[in-house]
This record gives sequence, structure tokens and C-alpha cells, in this order.
Amino acid sequence: MNFSGIIAACLAGAAALKAVYDVATPSVVPLLPPGAKPDGGFASLCVKCGKCIEACPYQALHAAGAEAGAFAGAPCIDAREQACRLCADFPCIKACPTGALEDVASKADVRMGVAVINEETCLSFQGMRCEVCYRVCPLIDEAITIDYRKREGDSLHALFAPIIDEERCVGCGLCVERCVVSDPAPAIRIKPMNEE
Repeated sequence: MNFSGIIAACLAGAAALKAVYDVATPSVVPLLPPGAKPDGGFASLCVKCGKCIEACPYQALHAAGAEAGAFAGAPCIDAREQACRLCADFPCIKACPTGALEDVASKADVRMGVAVINEETCLSFQGMRCEVCYRVCPLIDEAITIDYRKREGDSLHALFAPIIDEERCVGCGLCVERCVVSDPAPAIRIKPMNEE
């Protein structure tokens, strides 16, 4: 093999490694089900059998698509389409045969992610009264509270701003599902726990 052949083989090998890395590294981090083990534990234990998907009474779980890289085929939630309802008995966790989903004591102990509000598009931060995310939150007055304050430069009108408590938010996505803002996206999103 001549020198140019060695270079071509090395370049082909590097391209193959990059392709493997691109598949193994998710480009879109999915919102995983309640009880998903943190720090790679879920990814190493989930066999993508779909039993948790079948067990979800609200059909909130579906298999992640190819855009999720290494998580493709794993159960995930599209909060805008159908959020997690934090079922009292967590049938998805009970259905998991591998322990990728571990028991949680109560809905307040779930840690799927945390809600993040876009203050530029949130109606409440624009001076309108909405409070939909606050009212739908299963941990109302814990995970989301309302900050009643005067509007900047306006002594007559108040601002009713939703505030997320990152320590209490479980990331169920009900706020995202019900957000009345849709163009270009909801004014609230869930940042998954496994997102950097």
C-alpha cells in the first residue's frame, strides 16, 4: 500500500468513526419517562422493549425518532402533544423489566426535567393575564408560583409573572402542553434532566 492509500484508509476510518459518534450522540435530547435513571443509567439499561409505552394510560410515551441519536427507539415524551400525567401508581415504571425506570415515592419526587419560560413570548411577562401554566401545574404553588409585582414604568397595572422553582419542578410538561402561545413555539419548554 502506498502513502496515498494509507491516507485514504485513515480518512475513511475517521469518517466511519464520526458516523458512529453522530449516531451515538443525540442531537435532540428527549424528555425521558418518570423514574429514568440519571447519568447514563437509563441509556445503559433500557432495551427499548416498549412495555412502558404500552402501559401509559394517557399515551404520553412514544419511541424517540432517529433525531434522538443513541436514544432512538427509547421511550420519550413530547410534552406539547401529550404531557406526563404523573399517574399515582406509575404504570410505566412498573412495566419496566430492566430497572431503567426506578421507583419514585411520589409525583413530587419525579425528576424528568425543569420548565423554562421564555419571557419574550410569555403573555404574562408581556403584561397580559394568563396563568395557564400555573393553574395546570400538578404542584401548584410549589413548582410554579405567581409573582405579583408592578409593571416596570407603570404604577397602575400589575404583572402576574409565573416563576419556576427549579428544585420543585418535576418536568412533567403539562405547562408546555397547555401553553396558549404557539407561534413560533410555546412560551415554556421542558429542559430534560439529561440535557447539558
